[in-house]
Amino acid sequence: MLMVPSSIALSSLPPDPNPVILLVDAQTIGILVTAVSVTIAAVYYVMNLRVQQRNVKTTIETRRIGLLDSVINRASDAEGMRYLFELMRYEWSDYGDFERKYGSENNPEAAAKRYALCNTYNSIGMMIRKGLVDAVDLYDLGLTGPIYLYAKYRPVIEEGRRRYHGKDYQRDFEFLADEVLRVMKEKDPTFVFPETLDKYVPDK
Repeated sequence: MLMVPSSIALSSLPPDPNPVILLVDAQTIGILVTAVSVTIAAVYYVMNLRVQQRNVKTTIETRRIGLLDSVINRASDAEGMRYLFELMRYEWSDYGDFERKYGSENNPEAAAKRYALCNTYNSIGMMIRKGLVDAVDLYDLGLTGPIYLYAKYRPVIEEGRRRYHGKDYQRDFEFLADEVLRVMKEKDPTFVFPETLDKYVPDK
């Protein structure tokens, strides 16, 4: 029997293409795995970012609601109503008389109450103007005090704008009063503003 040397037998065999094919397949799989990993990481990042944005939005909304409740409660709690009733009882003949009786130099307690309540109403008016709260809801909650307080103190506020604070002073308090009055007239077209409420007239 004739024996062929092993070296000659191996060299005479045709080249096997399988190793090359397997090498290419491995490279392709590696690229695909890398691409899929990057895609998954990107999707996870976007989803996580959206969750964080929703959480931040929820936190901001919760704080905003808390602020609204706090400001509106200040206007309608017992202290706010006492301030309103007291301020509606003040009487004066002109701006000079008002300053002598209720100005910050001669009567700081009265002035503090006036500024506190007017600033609270001004804050609520700003919230209406920015769309954070609706005038109809405020009316339904019974917050009609701003209508009467602004009507009574309008000459004082306008003089304060001219002398001290500029044209935007308490502009949102004015806006609040106008908006709530508008809603009141829409709800009840027969409503007539009672003049005795902006000028206190005690019983005889």
